[in-house]
Formats: sequence, structure tokens, C-alpha cells
Amino acid sequence: MEELIRTNDIVLISFVEALLRDAGIEVLVLDQNMSVIEGSLGVLPRRILVAADNLDQARRILTDADIGKELEDPGKKG
Repeated sequence: MEELIRTNDIVLISFVEALLRDAGIEVLVLDQNMSVIEGSLGVLPRRILVAADNLDQARRILTDADIGKELEDPGKKG
């Protein structure tokens, strides 16, 4: 699995999940349960992951939906 987006925006997360699932791409959202620890403040970002084989297609779908600026920079690790 490869990280596609890291965000605190739960509306964006829902939108991305819907777009990718409609395209038949399995989505994994990590760190959802961290809100219990942080007190539901939205401070800790959630990560959206897709299979490495679907990464390019997922990036194209999000770019076509005009949310490409939200994509995780592939050159940035850590």
C-alpha cells in the first residue's frame, strides 16, 4: 500500500474514498481511531492508502476531480 493523501479534512477523506471506490480502487484510511486519543480535535492527520498498482490511476482520478493539490508529494518521505 502506498500513501496517497494525508489530511485532517474528514470531508475530503470521504470524497476521496467515494471517488476511488466508484472507480473500483480499494482504499485504506489509517489513523481514524486516533481521534479518540486526540479528543476529536482533528489535529492528527489521517492517511489514505491505495495498492501500489493503483497509485497512478488514483492520482489521475483525484487530479481530474480538481483535488490533485492534496496529493502526497511522492518525493517527500517521512
